[in-house]
Amino acid sequence: MDQYKLREYMAAEPDAKLRDLVAKLLHDEIVALHIAPGSRLNVNQIAASLGISRTPVAEAIASLTERGFVTSHPGQNGSYVLDLSLKDMISLYQVRSAIESEAAALAAYSAGDAAVQELTVLAEAFHDSVTRRDIRGMKDTDMPFHRLLIESCGNPYLLQSYELLLPKLTMYQSSMVEFIGKLGGEDNPWMPSVAYNHASIVAAIRLRLPEMAREAMADHVSASLSFTSLAGHGADPFSIVKGK
Repeated sequence: MDQYKLREYMAAEPDAKLRDLVAKLLHDEIVALHIAPGSRLNVNQIAASLGISRTPVAEAIASLTERGFVTSHPGQNGSYVLDLSLKDMISLYQVRSAIESEAAALAAYSAGDAAVQELTVLAEAFHDSVTRRDIRGMKDTDMPFHRLLIESCGNPYLLQSYELLLPKLTMYQSSMVEFIGKLGGEDNPWMPSVAYNHASIVAAIRLRLPEMAREAMADHVSASLSFTSLAGHGADPFSIVKGK
């Protein structure tokens, strides 16, 4: 853990409680996969590396546990970062596809003009980032696009369900950066195919074609899952990020 990064957070939010800043730092490290999925969080070690006492670290870990990024293992002491595996991702993305595909269809009925315009801007920025292979840009436009679509569908229960998936979805989305970097250039079939996915979803919503929106979203989620499977070349691809 980087105590200099913590000091940056403290300087940016001088009135924030230390436990909240530590939670933010741990969250960012987990989501960026700088702390390996499935690894044990050692309170003493983290506190020592940050130059602070154990209490705010323990409170930060408790906060992340409530938010779903940290868990405990039956019969074992300690707290662990959420683990990732292809089998788990398949199960998660089956639920994600059901929620987001239905949300896309509902958004074709109920999304307002302002929401459609914002979705269009995000879709165009995502396409540009994919074309330029701008990893940071992809991360900054992908999840916000999906979140806005869920918020625009008009069904609060879908939003509540989506919130439950967000911790792992965010981590799996971050893992895509590792896989994109590994496959790269000519060996990466996902990049050209996914570039137009968001635009296709928005086009169906703008034209008020719910079944087309549903199908476009389902295709998008399926493409992401297929790409991740390809990244492992027949093995569990998440050994890449666990071995960092």
